[in-house]
Amino acid sequence: MSTDFNPTLEHWKKELHADYPMLSDHMRKVTAMYGVLIPSMGIANRVSFLIDTDGKITDIFENKEALDPSGALTACSRLKHKKI
Repeated sequence: MSTDFNPTLEHWKKELHADYPMLSDHMRKVTAMYGVLIPSMGIANRVSFLIDTDGKITDIFENKEALDPSGALTACSRLKHKKI
Protein backbone atom coordinates (compact mmCIF):
# COMPACT_ATOMS: atom_id res chain seq x y z
CA MET A 1 0.00 0.00 0.00
CA SER A 2 1.32 3.37 -0.96
CA THR A 3 0.05 6.92 -0.84
CA ASP A 4 1.18 7.27 -4.47
CA PHE A 5 -1.35 7.39 -7.31
CA ASN A 6 -1.96 4.28 -9.44
CA PRO A 7 0.05 5.51 -12.47
CA THR A 8 3.10 6.02 -10.23
CA LEU A 9 2.69 2.54 -8.76
CA GLU A 10 2.35 1.03 -12.23
CA HIS A 11 5.65 2.69 -13.17
CA TRP A 12 7.38 1.23 -10.09
CA LYS A 13 5.82 -2.18 -10.66
CA LYS A 14 7.35 -2.29 -14.15
CA GLU A 15 10.65 -0.80 -12.99
CA LEU A 16 11.00 -3.37 -10.18
CA HIS A 17 9.57 -6.28 -12.20
CA ALA A 18 7.16 -6.84 -9.31
CA ASP A 19 4.77 -9.76 -9.71
CA TYR A 20 2.44 -8.67 -6.94
CA PRO A 21 -0.27 -6.02 -6.75
CA MET A 22 0.67 -2.55 -5.60
CA LEU A 23 -2.23 -0.79 -3.93
CA SER A 24 -2.82 2.95 -3.86
CA ASP A 25 -4.16 4.79 -0.83
CA HIS A 26 -3.99 8.26 -2.36
CA MET A 27 -6.88 9.35 -0.11
CA ARG A 28 -4.70 8.37 2.91
CA LYS A 29 -7.57 6.59 4.70
CA VAL A 30 -6.03 3.13 5.10
CA THR A 31 -2.58 4.39 6.06
CA ALA A 32 -4.21 6.59 8.71
CA MET A 33 -6.22 3.64 10.07
CA TYR A 34 -3.03 1.54 10.31
CA GLY A 35 -1.29 4.37 12.15
CA VAL A 36 1.51 4.86 9.64
CA LEU A 37 0.45 8.12 7.99
CA ILE A 38 2.52 11.25 8.58
CA PRO A 39 -0.32 13.79 8.10
CA SER A 40 1.90 16.85 7.92
CA MET A 41 3.79 15.35 4.97
CA GLY A 42 0.95 13.39 3.36
CA ILE A 43 3.05 10.24 3.20
CA ALA A 44 3.22 6.99 5.13
CA ASN A 45 6.13 5.54 7.06
CA ARG A 46 7.74 2.51 5.43
CA VAL A 47 6.02 -0.35 7.18
CA SER A 48 5.22 -3.90 6.08
CA PHE A 49 2.38 -5.77 7.73
CA LEU A 50 2.29 -9.55 7.39
CA ILE A 51 -1.35 -10.63 7.44
CA ASP A 52 -2.25 -14.31 7.72
CA THR A 53 -5.06 -16.09 5.89
CA ASP A 54 -7.42 -15.34 8.80
CA GLY A 55 -6.81 -11.59 8.35
CA LYS A 56 -4.73 -11.28 11.54
CA ILE A 57 -1.59 -9.12 11.55
CA THR A 58 1.17 -11.49 12.63
CA ASP A 59 4.27 -9.35 12.07
CA ILE A 60 5.13 -5.69 11.52
CA PHE A 61 8.37 -4.59 9.88
CA GLU A 62 9.32 -0.90 10.06
CA ASN A 63 11.94 1.36 8.52
CA LYS A 64 14.97 -0.64 7.26
CA GLU A 65 13.27 -3.93 8.10
CA ALA A 66 10.39 -2.96 5.80
CA LEU A 67 12.81 -2.45 2.90
CA ASP A 68 14.57 -5.80 3.39
CA PRO A 69 12.21 -8.63 2.42
CA SER A 70 14.19 -11.34 4.26
CA GLY A 71 12.37 -10.80 7.56
CA ALA A 72 8.96 -11.01 5.88
CA LEU A 73 10.02 -14.10 3.93
CA THR A 74 11.15 -15.80 7.14
CA ALA A 75 7.88 -14.88 8.83
CA CYS A 76 5.88 -16.22 5.86
CA SER A 77 7.80 -19.48 5.97
CA ARG A 78 7.15 -19.74 9.71
CA LEU A 79 3.42 -19.14 9.15
CA LYS A 80 3.28 -21.71 6.33
CA HIS A 81 4.82 -24.40 8.52
CA LYS A 82 2.66 -23.46 11.49
CA LYS A 83 -0.55 -23.98 9.48
CA ILE A 84 0.40 -27.55 8.51
